[in-house]
Amino acid sequence: MKRLSNYLLGFLMLFLIGCSGSDVYLGAWKAKDVTGARFDINFEANSLTIKDSAGVITKYEYTQNSIEINTSAKTYGINLKDGRAYQLYFLQSAHEKTGYIKDDNGNLVYTLSR
Repeated sequence: MKRLSNYLLGFLMLFLIGCSGSDVYLGAWKAKDVTGARFDINFEANSLTIKDSAGVITKYEYTQNSIEINTSAKTYGINLKDGRAYQLYFLQSAHEKTGYIKDDNGNLVYTLSR
């Protein structure tokens, strides 16, 4: 019975964590797109803002819908409120300071660094 309770508690915790942004990617990032243009991206718990080199800021609401952890990488799935889906990919290390954002088809959208 205790084992079942622990499994249910673990599932509940994963479900609650999955609703908002992960601590791994929350915060400010420097980004480059595939053309070399530079951006500032800031992830908050349920929204992200993208500031381009001209200073134009765009805000998007998102939900985190998946977490995949392999021996070498962590991948987080997010869905924007407008229906677009992205994967945030980070190599596992003591400090995740670089990453990638890929679209739903696996195409690179941004490279990230702290």
